[in-house]
Amino acid sequence: MARTLAEKIIARAAGQDAVTPGDIVTCAVDLAMMHDSGGPRRVAPILESLQAKVWDAGKIVVASDHYVPAVDAESAAILDLTRKWVADNGIPNFYDMQGICHVVVPEHGHLLPGMFVVGGDSHSPTGGAFGCFMFGVGATEMAGVLVTGETWIKVPETILVRWGGRLGRGLSAKDIMLFLCHRLGMGGAEYRVVQYAGDAVEGLPMAERMTLCNMAAELGAQTGIIAPDAVTADHIRTNGGDPGDVASWQGDADATFHAVHDFDAGTLAPQVAAPHSPANAAAVGDYENVAVNQAYIGACTGAKAVDLCMAAAVLKGNRVAAGVRLLVAPASTRTTAEAAADGTLATLTEAGAILMPSGCGACAGYGAGVLAENEACIASTARNFKGRMGAPSADVYLASPYTVAASAIRGRISDPRDFLEGRAP
Repeated sequence: MARTLAEKIIARAAGQDAVTPGDIVTCAVDLAMMHDSGGPRRVAPILESLQAKVWDAGKIVVASDHYVPAVDAESAAILDLTRKWVADNGIPNFYDMQGICHVVVPEHGHLLPGMFVVGGDSHSPTGGAFGCFMFGVGATEMAGVLVTGETWIKVPETILVRWGGRLGRGLSAKDIMLFLCHRLGMGGAEYRVVQYAGDAVEGLPMAERMTLCNMAAELGAQTGIIAPDAVTADHIRTNGGDPGDVASWQGDADATFHAVHDFDAGTLAPQVAAPHSPANAAAVGDYENVAVNQAYIGACTGAKAVDLCMAAAVLKGNRVAAGVRLLVAPASTRTTAEAAADGTLATLTEAGAILMPSGCGACAGYGAGVLAENEACIASTARNFKGRMGAPSADVYLASPYTVAASAIRGRISDPRDFLEGRAP
């Protein structure tokens, strides 16, 4: 029977030869990921009430990223609890204040093709960029995983999204995803897998593939996934992992999909999503001249090394407009180090950007960078729900790092191609 990549991974985890969409199966979990917000402080009381211990400390990864660095006593207490729980349970893979979990985990080679992975965060589908099946769960389900090493799943159908052609200058995976949020809708892939394919996707570096899978969550998907290839294998080896035989983790050519969508990346314009939903996306020209008080480059979706380089390409030789705050929160400390080494940070700060600590920060409404009443912000984050980044009356527009940087220069939402093509601001 022809199977999709997701179905093959689930069948392997369930110990079955094959599974069919709609089947309910119990799967062995290869890796469980948690962070300080939804992790130990939520699951510890459950495990204590059950008098249970974790099933395999070596298969658990914990990152502190939401409350770092602590800005008040409550944040400090949450981090203290996280650190003590990790120590008490002998968790060897703890990444404390090293960056956002979705970026830090693959930085250390934990995600491999064919793995079945759960994460205690809604953007856990990021891991699908590495050819694994990774999805988010709540604290109660995570507690069950921690004790048994298993979880159940209703086998989802797969939607194939193919992007042909090649992205133009000044465009990125973020533009693809904002376009899809508008075209398919926020629930357009509800409880399904979104598999990305096509020449444009195959031509993307891993960091950009991570953005595609990350924002499958905004489509309501169970997860996003990309079939592993040589790019995947090289990235995993570089980060200390063993990718194995990537050719063994491919979907069958004649597999059945719930739907197939074909798009041409070469025709895509830079996208901007207006408040208060990523589905409110349109070409940047529809929102040009909207004034902004703040430009924010951060989050798991928009502050990896490649994202900082996008912003730097626009900002080089330019300055942030007077009265506009450009905040840059690199997705990990490794990202910060790389950006410092290659001159990217210098370009950003010389243009007037303010460097922030690595972590979820203002994206999730934590720590520095949140918005005041009636302020407007353009951000490289994944979500712009009302009140998410601060005051409920604030407006958040979503865009790629290219577009965020261009908007910071002009003080209003702007097309990044104006700068990249050498035209004056």
